[in-house]
This record gives sequence, C-alpha cells and structure tokens, in this order.
Amino acid sequence: MNPIVKRIELSDGRTITLETGKLAKQADGSVTLRMGNTMLLATVCAAKDATPGTDFMPLSVEYREKFASAGRFPGGFLKREGRPSDSEILTSRLIDRALRPLFPDDYHAEVFVNVILFSADSENMPDALAGLAASAALAVSDIPFNGPISEVRVARINGQFVINPTFQQLAQADIDIMVGATLDNIMMVEGEMNEVSETEMLDAIKFAHEEIKNHCRAQMELTELVGKTEKRAYCHEENDEELRKLVWDKCYAPAYAVASSQNPDKHQRMEAFEAVLNSFIESLPEEEREEKAALAAKYYHDVEKEAMRRSILDEGKRLDGRKTTEIRPIWSEVDFVPGPHGSALFTRGETQSLTTVTLGTKLDEKIIDDALVHGTDRFLLHYNFPPFSTGEARPQRGTGRREIGHGNLAHRALKRMIPEGYPYVIRVVSDILESNGSSSMATVCAGTLALMDAGVTLKKPVSGIAMGLISENKGEHYAILSDILGDEDHLGDMDFKVCGTRDGITATQMDIKVDGLSYEILEKALAQAKAGREHIMGKMMETISEPRTDLKPHAPRIEVIEIPKDYIGAVIGPGGKIIQGIQEETGAIITIEEINNIGRVEISATNKNSIDAAMAKIKGIVAVPEIGEVYEATVRSVMPYGAFCEFLPGKDGLLHISEIDWKRLEKVEDAGIKEGDKIRVKLIDIDPRTGKFKLSRKVLLPRPERSER
Repeated sequence: MNPIVKRIELSDGRTITLETGKLAKQADGSVTLRMGNTMLLATVCAAKDATPGTDFMPLSVEYREKFASAGRFPGGFLKREGRPSDSEILTSRLIDRALRPLFPDDYHAEVFVNVILFSADSENMPDALAGLAASAALAVSDIPFNGPISEVRVARINGQFVINPTFQQLAQADIDIMVGATLDNIMMVEGEMNEVSETEMLDAIKFAHEEIKNHCRAQMELTELVGKTEKRAYCHEENDEELRKLVWDKCYAPAYAVASSQNPDKHQRMEAFEAVLNSFIESLPEEEREEKAALAAKYYHDVEKEAMRRSILDEGKRLDGRKTTEIRPIWSEVDFVPGPHGSALFTRGETQSLTTVTLGTKLDEKIIDDALVHGTDRFLLHYNFPPFSTGEARPQRGTGRREIGHGNLAHRALKRMIPEGYPYVIRVVSDILESNGSSSMATVCAGTLALMDAGVTLKKPVSGIAMGLISENKGEHYAILSDILGDEDHLGDMDFKVCGTRDGITATQMDIKVDGLSYEILEKALAQAKAGREHIMGKMMETISEPRTDLKPHAPRIEVIEIPKDYIGAVIGPGGKIIQGIQEETGAIITIEEINNIGRVEISATNKNSIDAAMAKIKGIVAVPEIGEVYEATVRSVMPYGAFCEFLPGKDGLLHISEIDWKRLEKVEDAGIKEGDKIRVKLIDIDPRTGKFKLSRKVLLPRPERSER
C-alpha cells in the first residue's frame, strides 16, 4: 500500500489534502479529501460498455452524509440513514451539473459517482469540497472525462471575499455562491445574495475561478503521479455517415423554415418539426425504414438544433417570433383560490404557476435533523411539476431532484425578503400548471404576488428571469436571449436564471454548456437580465403593488410577547398545567421558547378575543405584585381564619378574617364569601422573609361611622 498524496494550499493558509491508493481500491477511481477534520471519500465506477440503444450520458451522482461523521445518532425508529435529505440532494445536483457537460458526447456507459462524508468538524463546510473530491476521483481513473473541475463557495464578509468560509463566517455573509469551473471555463454558478449589483456578483465569480485554477492544476499533477493520463478506449456509437449527410441534405431547409416561421404555439412547432422527420423517414426505402429510423432521428436532432441556432444568429428570428430582448406576454391574478391564506396565478407565455401561501404558528415549523444541521425553518417553499404541465401522458410519482432544486432556487430568491422576527411560519407552494421555459422563475414571481396577497410584509417584491445564449466560434458571434423557451434552453449554450428586487440580485443559477464564455458576455447577459426583471416587475405591480394591510379573515392571528426568562416555568406550570388551562379556557394556541435569555411567547387564534383573553392571563402571570394595587381575585379556599385568594395567575394571598369587613366576623361565611367567588382586593403587604402576600377587602369598602361599629 503506497498511497499518493497531493496538497492544495489555500490563500488563507488552510490546506486541502487529496489521497488515493489507500481506500476503496476496487473502484475505477477513489480519492479521500481532507480539510481540517472534515473528510470525504469520493469514488467513481463506470460500466465497461454502453447499454445498446443509449444515446445520452447516464451519469448518477450521490452525495451522502453519515450521522456518525458528527458523532450523532440518526433520528427515527430505525436509527440509521434513510433517503437522502434535501441538502444532500442539492449537493448531488451541484456536482452533477459541473461534471455532466464534460463527458465526451459519444460516451454512453453508465457512470456512478459517490461522495460520502465520513468525518465532519464545526468549521469546514463539506458541500463546498464535494465537487473537488468527485473530480479528483475521475482524475485518478481511466474514465474518459474532459476535466478536471473544482467547486468552491465564495462568501463576502465585511466587504471581503472568502473562499470556502466556515459555518460561523457564512452566517455574516451578504453573498453566498457556489462556483464550478475547469481550468479555463466557468461551468456552474448557484447562490444567494443580499440585493447585490451585477458587477459585485461577477467579481465573486472571478475570485472563485482563480482559486479553482489551483485545484485543477493539483488534480492534473495527481493524474500524472498515478499514471492515468491515458483513458480507456471505447466505441459507443455506430454511425452511418451516408445517412447523416442525407438527413442534413433533405431536412435542413424545411427544418430551418419551421425554426424561422415565428410560430408562438409550442405544440404546433413540435408537430411541424416532427412532420419534417416523418416525411424523411417515409422517403426511405420501405425495407430500410425500421432499421434506420432511430439513427435518422438522432441526426435530425442535430439538424433541428442547428436550424434554430442559425435562425437566431443570422436573422435574429426566435422560434416564437420575439426579439432577443423581448419578454413573453404576462398576466396574473391574486386571491385566485379562496381557501389558502394567500394565492396568485402567474402566467408568462406558455408557463403558468398557481402558488398558494399558508400561514402557521411555531408548531408548524419544519424540523431539520440532518447530519450537520439540526434546527428549524420558518419559511418553506415547495415546487411541484406534474407531467400534464408539458402535456406528457405519464404517471406522477414522488418529488424528484429537479423539483427540489427548482424549489430551492425560488426559496433562496425570496427568503431574504421576509422580515426578521416575522411571527408566522410561512409555506409557499408552487404548482406548475403549464411549462415552456423557466417555471422556477414563474414560481418566484407568483410567490411574491401570493405573499403580498396573504398580507406578508415583504421588504421588497422579487421577480425572476431566465436568460439564454446562442454562440459560435467561442463567443465571437453570439445572441443573448431574454425569457428563454424550453427549446432555447435545450438547444442553447447557457441557462442563466437571475432573481432580484429593483435594487439588486437575491439569487442566481447558471449552467454553461460551451467553452470559452467570456466575462464580457456574462456582463451583457446580466445587464439584459436586469432590464427583463424590471419589465416583469412592472407587470406584477399592475396586479398588486404592495402587501395587503390585513390578513385574510380565516388566517390565524398571532401576537408575541416577551417575558423574563424566570417566568417561563410559571407560565407553563407543573406538567404544563397552567398553559394547557389557558389554552382550554381561551381557545388560543400558545408556544414558548427561550431566545437570548428572554422568553418569547407566541399566542395565536382565529379571533382577537381569544388572543386578548390569553394575553391577559399571561400578563397576569408575569406581572410583579405591587403593594397598594387593587386586583380582581378568585376565592380558592375558605379557612376558619380567612380565605386564600388568587389575585394574579399562580399567585395566592391570604385575606385574613379581620381584613374582610370593618365589622367583626365570627366566620368567613358571615360575609357571604365562598369558594369560586370573584372579589376585589388590595395588596397591603408582602412578607419580606417568606414572600407571602397579605390582602385586604375592607379597605375598599366604605368605613362606617364610629357609632355604627
């Protein structure tokens, strides 16, 4: 066993160590990455050959975190890791998006990348290291791959950019983005920001790329050390060049005519493109049709792609007839469905989102119990993409990775606009009813409208847009497309989603499919995206321009009161007796938590009377008894020497028989006092030694003349 080690020095003095040849040696490639006490094992295995009929890249990426890595037990009955968490799925997607474009176009063998977190510390964030680990595993294998790549997180803290910040540092950041790149090109960007400018975001990407270059050089050196510069030979495609030429000769002109026909109807365009292919297949000799149909369809895909791209680059004609900067028609409604606490229907071209908002209490918080993160989330956003939204006839199964990823982008775009300390737990649900281009950006727009319809006091409204790119000759000739269609996304060179307020960007996601994309093009794309966002925002504001001043009648009402920490137990009572009693009496829901040595009491109900009643009782419990104050008391017990009265919740005082009336009483009952009676009393003394309270009723009664006594 002779492991090979390569170290990467970060600019701040920290070290990343890559080691191969010690663990998982039967995998095609295996690398252990360590930074501090965070340790990842990345492995990659590829099938020896492609499955017959496969004409795509069957890549699977799995990122998993072991609870033992942080010295924790998994929750639940089984006490073992189950399905991947949302954060694990999102990290898997980040790795996949950077790796997938770099496999050779004609390589179709199944490839499985697994990254496992075996050790974690409280400083180094493993998701920022997972892409580097996966790429290093490919680098030490013989699997064909046009890398290496690396991914880093960039945060801006107090005006300074930091590579791979610690958990503690990230909490202070106003920019948090993940960047994936090769030595020469940016491949992927995703993150969130606090209303930053386009220039600031580009500066963060450039800063990340400089660090990534060091990671890529280290992997190249590692490849040399293990002797894997020669990759395995493969032959996954059998081509018929004569058929390819025939498809181009016969189909390009009619396909170009469809691409430049400027038909705004998606399904009519699809049928027209399919008719070109079907006509060609019908023209083949009958005995060859079945044999050559699949290969002809593959070649026709390239014809269709080129026709669409040439129509845009040469004539400026997009598939649906729009100019490159033009946004599709937008219309929207709010309060569209009556049941939720807020709703909006947002339609942009052939993309439509019906989004609802539900307001809840602390009891509705999402509990997060991941290996490294355990806590709660008060703002939730869920995105659903049913097959009927694109006219597909297939069953709808569980939530897919794409839905989690798109929902996360919209969540990031909106979450910083929720006011700090907002008392409600918020759940936003976007159901995509129709899709042809960027349903995630429609979710951002519909989410903003629905939140305002629900009366959520957003700091500022947020809109989103998806940008595309068609380029050739490494960006010498290009067209930037605003509000891309699904076909423009599929056949184009870039998918760049940008979300923000009028004052800056709040979230972004970018995937680049072409080499040599310059920062100049990115800068122009961001400027064009800003103009598009502002146009979309203007259309949204025509529907609703600011949050409603009040909640819907059926929405829960919440009021919050802060109490001294020492009184939390008094409000709860032994075994929860006091707080349960208040809830039963008033019909309100009460939750208490300690935050920064202060008790935060949240009272919710569907009507104000219940809240007021519960609030009065809680204020009574935490009120400090004052000598000389008059209270409405309840007689709790009657004794020969007096009555014990509860004058504040949980606080009893003695009303001595001598303090009941000015006249002498033989028995308490002579004054007509019995258990359960409500009487007014005055606190006249507090025993400094025992803290017992002395009450008087007679001082509140008219004092009789001396002759009457």
